[in-house]
Amino acid sequence: MAAGYLEILRARHAARLLTGTLVGRLPNATAAIAIVLFVRAQGGTYSLAGALAAVYGVANAVGQPLLGRLVDAHGQPRVQLPAALASALAMAAFAFVGTDPLPLAYVAVSAAGLFTPPLEGGLRALWPAVLRREDQVHTAYAMDAVAQEVMFTVGPLLVTLCVSVWSEQGALLVLNVVGVLGALSVVVSPPSRAWRSAPREAHWLGALRSPGLLALLGAFLFVGVALGSITVASVPYADDHGGDAVYGWLMAALGLGALAGGLAYGARRWAGTPERRLRGLVMLLAVCYLPLMLMPGAVAMVALTALAGVFLAPALACAFVIVDRHAPRGTVTEAFSWLVTTFTVGASVGTGLAGPVVEAGGALWGFAVPAFAGAVSVVVLLATGRVMAVPAGSGVVATSSENDPNRAAEPRFSSGDRA
Repeated sequence: MAAGYLEILRARHAARLLTGTLVGRLPNATAAIAIVLFVRAQGGTYSLAGALAAVYGVANAVGQPLLGRLVDAHGQPRVQLPAALASALAMAAFAFVGTDPLPLAYVAVSAAGLFTPPLEGGLRALWPAVLRREDQVHTAYAMDAVAQEVMFTVGPLLVTLCVSVWSEQGALLVLNVVGVLGALSVVVSPPSRAWRSAPREAHWLGALRSPGLLALLGAFLFVGVALGSITVASVPYADDHGGDAVYGWLMAALGLGALAGGLAYGARRWAGTPERRLRGLVMLLAVCYLPLMLMPGAVAMVALTALAGVFLAPALACAFVIVDRHAPRGTVTEAFSWLVTTFTVGASVGTGLAGPVVEAGGALWGFAVPAFAGAVSVVVLLATGRVMAVPAGSGVVATSSENDPNRAAEPRFSSGDRA
């Protein structure tokens, strides 16, 4: 397993790009908790803190595909670095002004979310140019999904460390400065500076004109709903089985399960098309949500929660491959950004939906939400199987040598977004 990942990291620029992207995304990964802690330190209510964090999340979901489209049109350095600076400056304004006046606070967090650079989509657009071989790119996508789980586990710990060493305001400022440095490390690298998107057809829908991509986004909207609802349903369960410590273990187990699954998935080559493989992975993901409704004791529940996360990172890694295959020519960064946005929106919907469900029926019905959402995701993939399996000749992605310089074994591996 380690050999496959070490091969990727030994490739020229690969470790730098992965590390820089993860560091550059720290402000986004930690924004919600950092905003909540800062608002509470300012004397604001939890409602205000939640509202500001939600505004940041919505603005981020809107900004990612828009900035992704600009990256495809103008290159990474011209968009990523200015966006990172604008986002950091907006968050700094929020840190210095605070919640008074309140309208300015909303404007600041909105701008910080809107201008968050699409580093995640940008990295996935760079992998084919950096690694060249298709099997290596697939492994890199799996490593990317695993690294996300590590970041979202370590990120909150970094926030609390910054708060303890400096202050809530210091946490906001330091993490955003570090984020700009991460983005800078990426955009001054030779692959990022040399990368150019393939020529694109002018169309107002951009990446969304691909039926296969729309089908994938529809499925992952509900995967996001499932993940968001678990975080809420686990709260009343933890209250009845040990409190905050149990809740922390449940959330950690979810991330560790995804981490283990992603490592195992990326360690081998897989036969068959990724579209068919994704259906199997999402089916397994949905099935693993069902045992959560048993709500056993705390130790067993932690194990079941880890099981519920096992197939998440593999499903994401497989989805990255499908996005690359179905993205219309010249829209790969935008297409990856749409996946980020859709997943984020789904998680937010799941969080909002699980709240009233838990209030009405308790934790049992709360855990029924991810089971139902997982089943809907499977249904979407099954219903759109023919759309997602459309051959390359349909015109969604060109099949010229420029668009597939590696002569990938799987058709429509669109590494034509090239360096």
